[in-house]
Amino acid sequence: MFATIYLYFCRKICDDIDRITTQKHKNMYIHEHENWTDFRWSPEAVALPLDEVCREQGKLVGRLSNLGFDSQLKAMAENLTRDVVYSSEIEGIRLNVDEVRSSIARRLGIEGMKFTPSSHYVDGVVAVMLDAMEHFDQPLTKEKLCGWQSAFFPSGFSEGSNIEVGKYRTHDEHVVSGLWGRERVHYMAPSPDRVEEEMVKFIDWYNADKPISPVIRSAIVHLWFVSIHPFEDGNGRLARILGDMYLARGDNSRFRFYNISSEINRDKNHYYDILERVQHGDGDITEWIVWYLHTLLAAIREASATVSTVLNKSFFWMRFASVPMTERQTNTLNLFLDGYEAKITSKTWANLSKCSKDTAIRDIQDLLEKHILIEDIPGAKRPSYSINYGGATDDIMKRFNDIAIQEEAGGFFLTAVLDGKTKVRERLLVLDAERYQKGDLPMVHLLGKYCTYMLK
Repeated sequence: MFATIYLYFCRKICDDIDRITTQKHKNMYIHEHENWTDFRWSPEAVALPLDEVCREQGKLVGRLSNLGFDSQLKAMAENLTRDVVYSSEIEGIRLNVDEVRSSIARRLGIEGMKFTPSSHYVDGVVAVMLDAMEHFDQPLTKEKLCGWQSAFFPSGFSEGSNIEVGKYRTHDEHVVSGLWGRERVHYMAPSPDRVEEEMVKFIDWYNADKPISPVIRSAIVHLWFVSIHPFEDGNGRLARILGDMYLARGDNSRFRFYNISSEINRDKNHYYDILERVQHGDGDITEWIVWYLHTLLAAIREASATVSTVLNKSFFWMRFASVPMTERQTNTLNLFLDGYEAKITSKTWANLSKCSKDTAIRDIQDLLEKHILIEDIPGAKRPSYSINYGGATDDIMKRFNDIAIQEEAGGFFLTAVLDGKTKVRERLLVLDAERYQKGDLPMVHLLGKYCTYMLK
């Protein structure tokens, strides 16, 4: 009897110890575990999305081969513009898109783009991004990281507060949300006395050759850096830049045509939720890598849409280069050719061109007579127009079959088969998809806008 009671209490004590230990581990941050950077993941879980990413990367490279150097440069400039804008927006900082685009164009030597004076702050952020892309194959150093962080905060202030700039932080860093007095702590970074040592380890790993996919390493770099949180501010943007640099290493190219920032910005809450769960974990980062791969996949597909836009724009100007147009007509057309999401109407034209409605009507009528614009629904009470890329004729319908509009992952895609053999999948602007579904936009105009570059 005594022995039975003794065994019962022994088992209870052991269970209590296990429960306490488990609870303790649940309450630990990832960096509090021993050898916390010995990250592990399930190869089986990441194999399929990694395969998809690599396949889409290959497709994108193939499509880019159809672009001349100047067009590639413009496509990269557009991608970098989005990267800078969206990466800042994730952190709650809104930048002027025209300022960013103009700053990038000046630094890349792109001519013919609208000049917009940019602030020192915008120029600093752009300089960091271009430096990272230009020197993607150079070793990472503490000095470089500190220099980049300084460029983000040229005044030494962030959101009105004086911060430590150009050096690792010297105080505790908490990631919090909520109103003052009711804050919720999402993450506590390693103590400042650990930062130097942790960053030495990170930089050494970053610079070393490892038999790991560059895409996987990009995901690890992002997570690792943001988990150390070495600076008082700017850590998120630097983490995304470092991840992009590793992707550039994998591609062995300074040309960047896709970025993860725009996709993260679409659903920031999901990004922070995943990050928080993994930072409360024990080093198994499978969930993070799978999420990263799916997000990167969406980014590559979005980039493919940008390439289509550039190709169709190039096709358009080759066709109409000799047709006389005013500067106002050219500038307004370029806005729509670059993907401005709005119907072409006299009202929209007047707003974008900063002219009267009568002038807009005359502009549009002139372009209709020159076959540069075509009416969407002839005789409509409130007429709208589409750009005639060169393929918006009835003949184009004969070359495509199995045409459909599909909604996937919050986006719309035009799918079809060209000449009975080539599969087509083009991302549509939401407005175009919705207008087609309402009967306001003919399919022939959609094919002309998104698929003209495919026609030979």
